Amino acid sequence: MHSDQTPPPTASSPTPAADGERPVFVTGVTGYVGGRLVPRLLDAGYSTRCFARDRRKVEARVWAERDGVEIVEGDVADTAALARAMTGCRAAYYLVHSMIAAGAEYADRDRALAESFAAAAEQAGVERIVYLGGLGETGDGLSEHLASRREVEHALASGAVPVTVLRAAMIIGSGSASFEILRYLTERLPLMVTPWWVRTACQPIAIRDVLFYLIECLRVPETAGRTLDIGGPTVARYDELIQIMAKSLGLTRRLIVPIPVLTPRLSSFWIHLVTPLDHRIARPLAEGLRNEVVVRDDSARQLMPHEPIAIERAIDLALGRVEAHAVETSWSDAGPVPGDPDWAGGKTYVDRREKLIPAPPAAVFKAVCRVGGGHGWYAADWLWRVRGAMDRLVGGPGLRRGRRHPETVSYGDALDFWRVRHVEQDRRLDLRAEMKLPGEALLSFEIEPHGERGQQSRLIQTARFMPRGLSGLLYWWAVVPLHHVVFEGMLGGICRAAMVEVDAARARGDGPGEASPAA
Repeated sequence: MHSDQTPPPTASSPTPAADGERPVFVTGVTGYVGGRLVPRLLDAGYSTRCFARDRRKVEARVWAERDGVEIVEGDVADTAALARAMTGCRAAYYLVHSMIAAGAEYADRDRALAESFAAAAEQAGVERIVYLGGLGETGDGLSEHLASRREVEHALASGAVPVTVLRAAMIIGSGSASFEILRYLTERLPLMVTPWWVRTACQPIAIRDVLFYLIECLRVPETAGRTLDIGGPTVARYDELIQIMAKSLGLTRRLIVPIPVLTPRLSSFWIHLVTPLDHRIARPLAEGLRNEVVVRDDSARQLMPHEPIAIERAIDLALGRVEAHAVETSWSDAGPVPGDPDWAGGKTYVDRREKLIPAPPAAVFKAVCRVGGGHGWYAADWLWRVRGAMDRLVGGPGLRRGRRHPETVSYGDALDFWRVRHVEQDRRLDLRAEMKLPGEALLSFEIEPHGERGQQSRLIQTARFMPRGLSGLLYWWAVVPLHHVVFEGMLGGICRAAMVEVDAARARGDGPGEASPAA
């Protein structure tokens, strides 16, 4: 940990470990595995030197201020700077993977980065490289994804530093890409038309077991220079994993129909539509599923005795983390990912609109606080009434609750089928939907002063929806065409109401910026 008086280390000037112990060097610390590995290395008594392209992302981690943590900013492609950053380290973890692109370009870049890492480790005098690769058979039938992982293994071993390769299949843990695909497909699709690879055998492993092997191998000298398969206790087909997931989610058995015509490309776009993952990430994962990925050699268990947890238990633990909003790291953490969803355990669809209103924030806020009840929703009230009637038919509150007061709102108040979840005088109002929905809906109004005298306001109106299941996705796309009528009309209605309030204030002699009571 660095004090305020000590400049942070750079790739050209790493700080030596405070306790005299040689630290371990970790790349990929902002990623899914690396972000969990560092605090557990610290718990095991190792100091760490964390290498990342942007130190700010590392500093945001809860463990970044712990004793024994150094942060070094740099690029793995810069061999000389990388070697300087590694100097003084006893071992180095290579947890760098490209997941967006496919084809020769992405494979060439992965290989070049691994060669740079191997050369830097040799120059720095590192004793061991540890790499987490992909489990699977060898040969010409490998997917591009797995074939690239094999090339990375060979590139890391091209130098003089011994490499420990740990090969794992699907990692089960909250936030892992493979786990999220499995969870969302199971949750949203009671009927699945799948590629033939759904009957391929795999041997998933819990993230906590992966972390055990990554750390334990440093304690066991015999693992140096070895390639070791690691997996959980269960070998299962992917369709069987889907049924296990369904049971853990409390769902009925999924109906799965495998067909031979779905290509990895088509599968990846389907995953893109149904899950939060971008299709460019989904494609290498979907392509890799055609290869059987099971442990062929139990040397890892012999060298590092350990009883991995059962797949059912691993899934339950991961789902518990998701439900408790305690996901430690996610597949989306590492680097800028095109199309990254705004989500916390699921994709959130957003409709954001804003309008500049020639009225002070107090007047705009008062107009916002009139929504619902007898006043209505400023536009397309007939649509709101239809939606309320439909909600009531299926057991929801509909519009029957109205509101407690026609002008003011307080935290917890009901506004028809919405509930006030946050209110900040003259600045913000947040509502949560309580109608029957296949998902979670929020509606927020933010008011920003505009202009030199603050007599204008910018109103930002944001609707957010997190779908639950396939019905949630269908619901969102069904109502999107109505958003312009409902939300744009609401924005215009609030503007008009705020101007009426300004005129009324002037007629009363209150002045244009006088706030009305609302909280």
